[in-house]
Amino acid sequence: MNINATLFAQAIVFAILVWFTMKFVWPPIAKALDERAQKITEGLAAAEKAKTELAVANKRVEEELSQSRNESATRLADAERRAQSVIEEAKARATAEAAKIVANAEQEAAQQIVKAREALREEVAALAVKGAEQILKREVNAGVHADLLNRLKTEL
Repeated sequence: MNINATLFAQAIVFAILVWFTMKFVWPPIAKALDERAQKITEGLAAAEKAKTELAVANKRVEEELSQSRNESATRLADAERRAQSVIEEAKARATAEAAKIVANAEQEAAQQIVKAREALREEVAALAVKGAEQILKREVNAGVHADLLNRLKTEL
């Protein structure tokens, strides 16, 4: 066998293999590679879109959180103002009630003083009469001397 004929036969087989590969094998591989590249491109575009949407959603969440914080701070401040208002009203009512109680107590004390003075005057008048009886060694008629006792009460 001749090396040239073998080389020529191998070249022809190789050419047939190249033609067969280019005709039947290469198009499905190229098509699969193109589809894969397109899927990768679509995936990257979807990832970029999702990244953008995530950034927008994060921004919206931050805005809502900020708004919620502001609302809660406002509500807390309102609640504190209301609490202070209620406390001030309660203090005012308690002060007014205390003033009423003190005024009533003072009035009652004044009435008690007047009653005590009257009772003391009565006792002093009775003691004066008894003292006068002892001094005179006789009984004094209370009905006769009622005017005298009343004047004595008013003087005391």
